[in-house]
Amino acid sequence: MHELPPATLDRLHSARERALAKQRVPVRQSILAAAGSFVQHHVDGLNLRQVGIALLVAVGMITYTYWSADQSIAEIEAIDSALLADDLPIDAFTDSGFLAWLKSSAER
Repeated sequence: MHELPPATLDRLHSARERALAKQRVPVRQSILAAAGSFVQHHVDGLNLRQVGIALLVAVGMITYTYWSADQSIAEIEAIDSALLADDLPIDAFTDSGFLAWLKSSAER
């Protein structure tokens, strides 16, 4: 076998690496497969208590978000009901103090 000079071997090696880099095709996977792979590779270092606390925090945040949205909807519903139940002149809607009155009456 013929021996090649080290410079030639280095050039051949770098050319091979560049060719392989161009040939690589990205592999696509579903979000569930990616999440499962992530959990499988990273859960070994976690203990069950840390996972439980993280889940508890996530459930708390979701519950608070739902409750907050429900409160906002209830406020809007009360204002809409007050508007629909009263016979107000059209000038009342353009009055600058009307919004303050609506908010105070919705709190009662």
